[in-house]
Amino acid sequence: MEKHRTAVAAGHICLDITPVFHGGRGTQMDKILEPGKLIDVGAADIHTGGAVANTGLAMQKLGIDTKLMGKIGDDALGKTILSILESYHAAEGMIVDADATTSYSIVLAIPGIDRMFLHHPGANHTFSYDDLDFAEIAKADLFHFGYPPIMRNMYLNNGKELVRIFQKVHESGVLTSLDLAAIDPSSEAAQQNWEEILRQVLPYVDFFVPSIEELCMMIASETYAKWLERANGSDVTGILSLSDILPLAEKLRSMGARNFLIKCGAPGLYYDMADAEVQQELEQKSGLHFLDWAGKSGFEKSYTPEQVLSGTGAGDTTIAAFLSALLQGYDLETCLHLASATGASCVAAYDALSGIKPFAEQLEHIQNGWEKQDLLKTEEETC
Repeated sequence: MEKHRTAVAAGHICLDITPVFHGGRGTQMDKILEPGKLIDVGAADIHTGGAVANTGLAMQKLGIDTKLMGKIGDDALGKTILSILESYHAAEGMIVDADATTSYSIVLAIPGIDRMFLHHPGANHTFSYDDLDFAEIAKADLFHFGYPPIMRNMYLNNGKELVRIFQKVHESGVLTSLDLAAIDPSSEAAQQNWEEILRQVLPYVDFFVPSIEELCMMIASETYAKWLERANGSDVTGILSLSDILPLAEKLRSMGARNFLIKCGAPGLYYDMADAEVQQELEQKSGLHFLDWAGKSGFEKSYTPEQVLSGTGAGDTTIAAFLSALLQGYDLETCLHLASATGASCVAAYDALSGIKPFAEQLEHIQNGWEKQDLLKTEEETC
C-alpha cells in the first residue's frame, strides 16, 4: 500500500484583495490609473495569499496532507485569514501575534497588463526559527518555505536565520524546497547580498523553485537591467530565450543548487536536476524514486489556458502541483506536465485556488491533446 504523504508549508502568508477590473482596458497603465480619476471596478476578490496559503492549500487540494506554519496579527485581516483557513481545516498552525499587523496585498490584475502589488509585510517580518514546530516538521515528507525576500528576519545577517532553518530540517531527513518572491528595488531587502545568502542556503535545499525575474534580479542584476531595457515596459518573461536562462542555471549549479525549477511566466518552466549521487541520497531519505531524474534538464512549455483572468498564485500552484506529484510518485515528465497544467488552470481564476483541478482530470485533458503554447523566444527573435 502506498504511503500517505505529508508536507509542511511555512513562511509568508497574507490576505490578497483583488479589485476586479472590467475587460477591454487596454495596455497603458497611465491611461487607466490617472490621478483624480474614478475607476469603475467589480466586487473585490478576497483570498489568502503568500506561499503558505497558495502552495500549502494547493497541495492539500491535490491530495497531500499539508500543515501550514505562518504568522498573522490579531486584527480584522488576521481574523479573515483564520476564517478562510478554518474552511480548509488548516488554521491550527497559525501564530497570532497581538503586537503585529496582518500582511496584505492589493493586487492590481488589469486585463492586458502584468500584475502589480501594493504589499504590507506585517507579521511576516518578525517570523523566525523559533516560530517553527520542528517536531511536527520532522514527521513530514516535505518542508516547503516561501518568500524569504519579504520576511525581514530571513534576510538580515546574510540570511543566518533562513540557513539555520534549512540546516535543521535537512538534518532531520525531510525533503526541502524553497521559493522566492519579488523585491521592491528601493527596499531594505534589495540591499542584501542575495547571492551570498543563496550560496549558504542552497546546499540544504533539495528543490529550489524561484521565478526567473526574482532570480536574475538577485544573482545577476546587470543582466536583469538589460532585460528590462529589452522588454521596454512589457512583461520580461515575454522577451526571453533559452540562451537568457542557461547562464542563470549554470550559476545556480556553481552556487550549490541541487534540483531546481525556474518559473518563466507564461512560456513555462526550465528544469535542471542534480546528479545521481544527490538523487540516491533523496531516495534513501524519502523512499521515493529519483534516480531516473539524474542529470535531466530542459524547458517545459506551458499549456494553453481556457482564459486568463489573473496570474495571482499561478507560480505557487505550479510548484504545489510539482511537489505534490513527486510526493505521489509520478515520474519527472509527469510531474512537469502536471505543474504546467495546474499553472494554466490557475490563471483562469482571480485567486490562486479556485482553478485547481484533480490530477486525474488534468492527465485526461493532457492525454486528449491539450495544446501547449510556444512562447519562448528563439535566438533570432531576441537579436
